[in-house]
Amino acid sequence: MRTKRIAPLLATAGLLATALPLLTATGAAAEPAPDYGARKPAWHRCSTDQPASYECATIKVPLDHQRPRGRTIDLAISRVKSENPAKRHGVLLLNPGGPGGPGLGLPLEFSAALPKEVGEKYDLIGFDPRGVGASSPITCGMTDAEQNIDRPYRPATFPSDVAWARTVADKCREKAGALLPHITTRNTARDMDVIRAALGERKISYLGYSYGTHLGAVYTQMYPDRADRFVLDSGVDPGRIWRGMFQVWATEAEPAFARWTRWTAERDAEFGLGSTPGAVSKSFWDLVARADREPVEFEGMKLTGDRIRSARPLFFTPSAAAPLIAALKAAAEGRPVPPGTAVPDAKAVFGPDRVKAAAAPAATISSSGRTTAPEPASDNGTAVFWAVVCADTDAWPRDPGQYARDAARDKAKYPLYGDMASNIKPCAFWQRPLEAATPITKRANVLTVQNEWDSQTPLVSGQGLHRALKGSRMVLARGGEGHAVYLAEPNSCVNAPVSAYLATGRLPGRDITCRTEPAPAERREALPAPSPFPNGPQRF
Repeated sequence: MRTKRIAPLLATAGLLATALPLLTATGAAAEPAPDYGARKPAWHRCSTDQPASYECATIKVPLDHQRPRGRTIDLAISRVKSENPAKRHGVLLLNPGGPGGPGLGLPLEFSAALPKEVGEKYDLIGFDPRGVGASSPITCGMTDAEQNIDRPYRPATFPSDVAWARTVADKCREKAGALLPHITTRNTARDMDVIRAALGERKISYLGYSYGTHLGAVYTQMYPDRADRFVLDSGVDPGRIWRGMFQVWATEAEPAFARWTRWTAERDAEFGLGSTPGAVSKSFWDLVARADREPVEFEGMKLTGDRIRSARPLFFTPSAAAPLIAALKAAAEGRPVPPGTAVPDAKAVFGPDRVKAAAAPAATISSSGRTTAPEPASDNGTAVFWAVVCADTDAWPRDPGQYARDAARDKAKYPLYGDMASNIKPCAFWQRPLEAATPITKRANVLTVQNEWDSQTPLVSGQGLHRALKGSRMVLARGGEGHAVYLAEPNSCVNAPVSAYLATGRLPGRDITCRTEPAPAERREALPAPSPFPNGPQRF
């Protein structure tokens, strides 16, 4: 198995009123270990068409961890055991990001991708987080159109944006109201500790990507004495959850766009978009204006200027953005794309095919733990996404007018994506969270990992996580492009130091900055990984 398969795998959204008070900062104290020692998983082969070493089980966890003897939900877990018990160190939990990303298939993927000296140290443990995939999945009954998060701000259409946000919140409350308030990062961290206890482990090690970095960071704060070797790859800044993480997509798209114009201008003979950065920028914005007047027909789609802008992750990989924008310009002008031009799959960038690409892994299991479960609803990932980002924090504005003002401001400041980032979201109409966000204040000796040109958790976000986690070290890949680093790019300079840490447990003495050359043209599939949003950006 080639390690680049890890990249697409990592892609990968009304609460009930409560009488419980919100927790203050003191609520982040380490929680007691759950009494799950006797509830050992009943492991079995996940599927007859998968290796026998790939095992699955279902355990029960409390829906409300504050009421551990109350209603329970299913948590689907999986493992591939270390092939060298003499060198086994413990368990390594894996999370692909999201929120809403399924993780049940990760042990099988990583068992083939990890270097031998790392893989033999661990039993690899995957799990579908609560609400996801085979773990008591939820749905809000959203249509594909309602899953589209990229809504450009215009005064005339803002009332329809408000109606969309309210409709999504209402549908989620109607379809999943009993579960929704409990699908949060803190509860998923508690589930991870239930997994630890069920496996009979004193501590866990962890490898989490993107949103998984926030989940891992929260675990280190809630259970500091149970966190062993933690790698947090492509970091979420805890100071930005969660509206700020949408808005950082807009602020950091601007320097990425400027870099793209410089790169493309140096290759005017190949792409014909202009010989100076200013000329390239003008070609792009002329294309956007033209497409807003008359949509560009391309590969069976009709692309408006707003839809072209929504592909802002594209510009973090200039070698992918330039040929696609050149092809769109040619289509708008009625010209054929020059033969031999390597154009990325436009439907994967703009179209609903990305919903299909975000399907759960094949090896899902039912609540009985014995049979293959039907795939969850098509909006499962999006439903969990909104559940988490709306219920994790009470910082979302409740006044629709605030979103309108912010979107108008940011459309002027960050023209590529500012209005879409700051426009209204369903969280404006969610009921209040059951708990406050977890303060990231405790020391955590973890390793953070970051590409310089990451579109989903940009560099400033990864640096914010590194600063917040006192005692952490960062490995930064200068020149690195794409979202997710360790093993997602086989030639990344971060692979060696991360593997060394996972194998030995020794953090680097200081932060490491190394250089990774951008992927060559033949690897232009290094676009952002699939998203649950039909026309929108990838999740965190």
